Amino acid sequence: MRHGGQILADQLRAQGVRRVFSVPGESFLAVLDGLHESGVQNVVCRQEGGAAMMAEAQGKLTGEPGVCFVTRGPGATNAAAGVHVARQDSTPMILFIGQIETGHRDREAFQEVDFRAMFGPLAKWVAEIDATDRIPEYVARAFSVATSGRPGPVVLSLPEDVLNGQAAVPDWAGRFPRLPCDQSGPARVVMEALRGASRPLVVVGGSQWSTEAAGNLGRFAEAQGLPVACSFRRQDYLDNRHPHYVGDLNVGISPRLAQRVREADALLLLGTRLGDIATGGYTLLDPRHHGKRLFHVHPDPDEPGHVWRPELAMTAEAPAFVAALAALDPMGGQWADWTRAAREDYDWWRRPQETPGAVKQEEVIRWLSDNLPEDAVVTNGAGNFAAFLHRYFTYKGFRTQLAPTSGSMGYGFPAAVAASLEHPGRCVVCVAGDGDFQMTLNEMSTAVQHGACPVVVVMNNGRYGTIRMHQERTYPGRVSGTDLANPDYAALARAYGGHGETVTRGEEFADAFQRARGAGTVAVIECRVDGEALTPSQTLSAAREQGMKAR
Repeated sequence: MRHGGQILADQLRAQGVRRVFSVPGESFLAVLDGLHESGVQNVVCRQEGGAAMMAEAQGKLTGEPGVCFVTRGPGATNAAAGVHVARQDSTPMILFIGQIETGHRDREAFQEVDFRAMFGPLAKWVAEIDATDRIPEYVARAFSVATSGRPGPVVLSLPEDVLNGQAAVPDWAGRFPRLPCDQSGPARVVMEALRGASRPLVVVGGSQWSTEAAGNLGRFAEAQGLPVACSFRRQDYLDNRHPHYVGDLNVGISPRLAQRVREADALLLLGTRLGDIATGGYTLLDPRHHGKRLFHVHPDPDEPGHVWRPELAMTAEAPAFVAALAALDPMGGQWADWTRAAREDYDWWRRPQETPGAVKQEEVIRWLSDNLPEDAVVTNGAGNFAAFLHRYFTYKGFRTQLAPTSGSMGYGFPAAVAASLEHPGRCVVCVAGDGDFQMTLNEMSTAVQHGACPVVVVMNNGRYGTIRMHQERTYPGRVSGTDLANPDYAALARAYGGHGETVTRGEEFADAFQRARGAGTVAVIECRVDGEALTPSQTLSAAREQGMKAR
């Protein structure tokens, strides 16, 4: 006989879980007891949003579900931000939520929430375990659902009486093997169809990729002479130095790459949904009539045709299909000039455009790009600062980028903590804005407690820069709700037991980074950037002038 918390902990171990992220609550004390001698590391976080984002980042890093435990009510609502990231980023993740006793349901008991209704639109599957002896069944199914088809988050609710109950029940086995399907035939069909195009473009994205898949993608692109663009925040799927890599379809897309998307007569979509960010709000392609030959490979059979009507649709995980494409002999496409010109456009876009101020973000990012180890993990949340990172950083290997395609602020630092715990020997750098960092900087305490040592580079311009940009373009000069009061970030890092420095001139950054990297603990470098440096290509004054002309 085991209590439910022990059964659950044993089932996690059977599934190969090495680490969970949690904020403790009395609603799942039995699980904490079960984890006590389980060998599964319990990373205790400071807020459920940070814990859920760490679990999501763990899922991105490993391809296996990241696991998070939170308590009922406010714990669950806080964690919803991380579940949303996992959903939009197609990341395998499991959120376990403590729940009130089953006999108290539907009385609006203390912290009672209908989690099926709350998380239904955000998760692949939401369920409540109603019997102690069914815990292994539910947990095994959760891992299967989170990783099958298009991966995503699963939410399981754990009533107290179910966790505290006793049962004699065997553990379910861990992950079952899935035999791969032969994709060689479909791959050949796609390339035969693509051969007639004069201006093709390959767009990659989604999840389930690997180092092997990234290598296969490079070999396929080189053998067939095709240009490859990555979708939003998937820039590490192909070494950016590869001569066939032509850029990323992001918020601040290169105008030349945007034009190539418009001009392309054929698109091969590998794993990506090709959403509104990648298409400039559906302006680069019109879902009603895009006028292109479109070939869509996606693990969810319901995705092709959901927005874009393809000429051919293949239900497959992109890495398996890319492996089949890479095995093909050259098909004789005449695309060398088109691909070479697209690469030249990418190189043009990467040339730094000078911005105002004594600390220039373009110079900081280029220094990081040139000096970090090739396997360094770089994380970020959301804000205009990220445009500098996406434009000027060269990603050299798979899974060196952790960033939310959902556009969630506050993600970068929890992701960096998770990455540092998963890869303690690798350099982990979080690039954050001041507003972005303040959302989850309390997790510095988590980093210190558990030995994570990422370096955080905070671009402090004293405002929510992205919102200020839109504000100036739409309501020029009418500043409301976008200015920020900031702490002394270096002093705050030291207060948490970490290392902190402040950089006010660009030439100070290199030495400051080396000291931060050598500190052996979480470190924060606050870069005081000029408020005029709004984006890589526009100042605040220019945005206001643009808004004035538009009125």
